[in-house]
Amino acid sequence: MISRKKKAQISVYLDQAILKTLSDYAARREQSQSMIAEAAIASFLSPDADERREAAIAKRLDQVDRRLTRQERDIGIAVETLAVFVRFWLATTPSLPEPAAQAARAKAAERYEAFVAALGRRLAKGPKLRQEISEDIDPMDVEKRQS
Repeated sequence: MISRKKKAQISVYLDQAILKTLSDYAARREQSQSMIAEAAIASFLSPDADERREAAIAKRLDQVDRRLTRQERDIGIAVETLAVFVRFWLATTPSLPEPAAQAARAKAAERYEAFVAALGRRLAKGPKLRQEISEDIDPMDVEKRQS
C-alpha cells in the first residue's frame, strides 16, 4: 500500500484574472489547480528562486541583445545601400534640358509605381538583401581590397 502524506489545506484569495489564468493553465496541463499552485509557491519560496529568475532574465536580455544587433546590422546595410545607390545615380545621371526634364517628371510617377510593385514582390518572396550579405566579412579585408 502506498502511503501519502496528508497535506494541509489553506484558503487563498485570488484576483479573478489570476484565477482564470490558473484554471486555464491547469486544464491545458491536465493537472489540478492545487498542484500547480503548490509548485508555484514552492518555486517562489525556493532559496534559488532569485537565481533562477535572474538567469531567466539574463537569457531574455541576451535574446533582445541579439535581435537589436541584427536590427542594427540590417539598418546599417540599408543605409549603406542607399548611399551607394545615390552616389552612383548622381555620378551617372546627367542633368536634362528643361523640355526633357518636364517629360521625365511626368513619367516619374509611373516609374515609381513600378518600383514599389517590384519592391513588394521582392519582399514577399525573398531572399532579403540582408540574407545575401555574409556576416563573415572582415572589415580589414575590405579596406585592403579598396586600397
